[in-house]
Amino acid sequence: MAGMRRLELSEALHLGPGWRHACHALLYAPDPGLLFGRIPLRYAVLMQMRFDGRLGFPGGFVDLRDGSLEDGLNRELGEELGEAAGAFRVERADYRSSHAGSRPRVVAHFYTKLLTLQQLTAVEMGAPRARDHGLEVLGLVRVPLYTLRDGVGGLPAFLENTFIGNAREQLLEAVQNLGLLEPGSFARLKISAPP
Repeated sequence: MAGMRRLELSEALHLGPGWRHACHALLYAPDPGLLFGRIPLRYAVLMQMRFDGRLGFPGGFVDLRDGSLEDGLNRELGEELGEAAGAFRVERADYRSSHAGSRPRVVAHFYTKLLTLQQLTAVEMGAPRARDHGLEVLGLVRVPLYTLRDGVGGLPAFLENTFIGNAREQLLEAVQNLGLLEPGSFARLKISAPP
């Protein structure tokens, strides 16, 4: 991930007081639906349109003095997604990776959380009533995990958007490692698979 170095969680937590920690979560759920009655959706994956016009994952800066990374992340999810985020809790077992950049001195911690489709839909429906809706968060969007016949529509077009930090790479790494895409999808997308 350009300009970022991967760290073990233990190393990231011992960087010292000059570093800030940001935690974000990819929320996903199995989705048996069919687009146009023929294109399998497979999974619903949520991202959000941020205040700066870039796509990212729900979450934000956390203060380790207030508890764990996960405590801070769950607080942020409640602020950005609303009451429905209280129906689940992101735990240490959901942790995926940490990346640090030298400027600014921020460590980005990334989590993935499997929900039921009912929980994910409740998050989507309740998000407009969340405290940060219309401020930090302009709206939620589902990631299209399919490619249309033209080879451009769907995920290839979605990946042309502007993402914050390393959110694009986190998305690609997560969907590959979690098996959310059909086998061989990265080759058909003409993008390199993440490490």
